[in-house]
Amino acid sequence: MNNSTIVSDSPAGVQGYEIILRYFPELTATQRSQFAALGALYADWNEKINVISRKDIDNIYTRHILHSLAIARFMTPVAATEFLDFGCGGGFPGIPLAIMWPDCSFHLIDRIGKKVRVAREIAQAVGLGNVTFQHGDAGECHRRFDYVVSRAVMRLEALAPLAKRNISSRCINPLHNGLICLKGGDLAEEVEAAGGETIEVPLSDYFSESFFETKKLIYKPL
Repeated sequence: MNNSTIVSDSPAGVQGYEIILRYFPELTATQRSQFAALGALYADWNEKINVISRKDIDNIYTRHILHSLAIARFMTPVAATEFLDFGCGGGFPGIPLAIMWPDCSFHLIDRIGKKVRVAREIAQAVGLGNVTFQHGDAGECHRRFDYVVSRAVMRLEALAPLAKRNISSRCINPLHNGLICLKGGDLAEEVEAAGGETIEVPLSDYFSESFFETKKLIYKPL
């Protein structure tokens, strides 16, 4: 990794890198540098291409980066695990997870080209070599992965069948291959409509900040 590409000084108003260390104190020096860089990078890119709500950019570490890392509290994948981030937007949850799990690979796809561009540029800036990108619809991705991850993309009963097409038949992790998504609010109707086995985890089990009181992680083996 070329540390000269890392910009770790956050502009005024962008705070909160320390919250990542609070929950993940075991991070390596490289991971710390990468996470520290994200706030300034997203703030800079968001001025050019709006990928995060203007009111949320000051809370990027809690509401976007830490939120993405809820998946890292739920599971620990073995090396060489492959993830598809479906509807990655500006790179969530894929980029934070790629930093957290450098021995795994991530393919990020979104139908909005400017968002894919931001995610690609930020991944390059922090030196991520385990991430690839695709501008397009999920139906245009024909690869298979161990897990599909997503964050607030669509209702579960619509998302699960789409994700299943990209799930590999191999299984190298204790956690069965499937869909892991981050959603908010009352999900009872979605879970019932999706049918089959579903595990719902309140993110307040992982994080104490009030933002997470209504947020959930959904895991659906596929």
